[in-house]
Amino acid sequence: MFSFFKKKSGSAPPPVPCAPPATPAVQAPGEASAPAAAPVHGPAAPTGPARGTGGGMIGSALVTPISIPDALAAAASPDRQRWLGKLQAGLRNTGSSISTVFTGSRIDDALYEDLETALLMADTGVKATEHLLADVKRRVQAGGMTHPVAVKNALVEAIAQLLKPLEKPLVIGQYQPTVIMVTGVNGAGKTTSIGKLTRHLANEGASVLLAAADTFRAAAREQLSVWADRNTVEIVSQAGGDPAAVSFDAVTAGKARGKDVVLVDTAGRLPTQLHLMEELRKIKRVVQKADATAPHEILLVIDGNTGQNALAQVKAFDDTLQLTGLIVTKLDGTAKGGVLAAIALWARERALASPDLRPVPVYFIGVGEKLEDLETFNAREFAQALLA
Repeated sequence: MFSFFKKKSGSAPPPVPCAPPATPAVQAPGEASAPAAAPVHGPAAPTGPARGTGGGMIGSALVTPISIPDALAAAASPDRQRWLGKLQAGLRNTGSSISTVFTGSRIDDALYEDLETALLMADTGVKATEHLLADVKRRVQAGGMTHPVAVKNALVEAIAQLLKPLEKPLVIGQYQPTVIMVTGVNGAGKTTSIGKLTRHLANEGASVLLAAADTFRAAAREQLSVWADRNTVEIVSQAGGDPAAVSFDAVTAGKARGKDVVLVDTAGRLPTQLHLMEELRKIKRVVQKADATAPHEILLVIDGNTGQNALAQVKAFDDTLQLTGLIVTKLDGTAKGGVLAAIALWARERALASPDLRPVPVYFIGVGEKLEDLETFNAREFAQALLA
């Protein structure tokens, strides 16, 4: 589910040549110097008029909000149904272990005890398990339910309601370019998720520029270059350069070329590596030197197989960067899926404690290694797949 704001053609600027103008070295106070623009590889940027027509006003640009894709149409599409089948298969181990709770003939304390154990084993966490059990019991009592199968349906509704606040569209086009900073721990699937996200954006007509700011690993730059080639998009990279400088160059190039999106791939790190977490803050600050409104999205990629550790990662990275969204990957492995309930409960408590903080939605979930194996998150679909 995207909301994609397309600029009105009458307000389009003159065509921008493919090669970005030379920019002098920029040094922010207290930051590393931004070197001359890093080499940009890939196809030439389109120089035709901006896409779309419409009305509405955001800032000084006329824009039309377009839902991409339409939620109901997407849910009914064959491609979406195939993907839901993959999600259900990926969560089958969890679903089958919970479903065995409802094979009895009556609703009693033993059923609720077994359900509590099954939810804890599914990585739901103590707090979220207590929340779901209380909600299920309330629904059972209010509905006068007498058969365990009805309890299963009540659990689906309870999970869907808890996860609903995590369901939110990714807005692209309100800013040009929309700068998306992507981070995560080592091995979470960050760079692969960027490649898949690039495909989503490109398929919806957005022009994308990738920034290889994971300069510590040559393999990371090479991997991102492969994704750039697969998606036919441009990439800014430097061998052994400063990550903040590469990010600065990418945002500057994205503005000069009229790109819709700049995706910044940062180096994987553990939340306990305080000096590397501080470097993430530096990247964010330097990006703001190139565009005072950026980064517009800060996404954390989390591995669905890490259980409650995923929640700890969300908390740590949010403290450092103030996250705006999540991508949950590898739900086709040994992932148990229940950690999303724990994240949803944390997000609710966070919002109650600080109403001015933005919610941290789950924009996408992944169930495989193929380009098409990353899809938008839908709370009810996930709850149904979890207990299928």
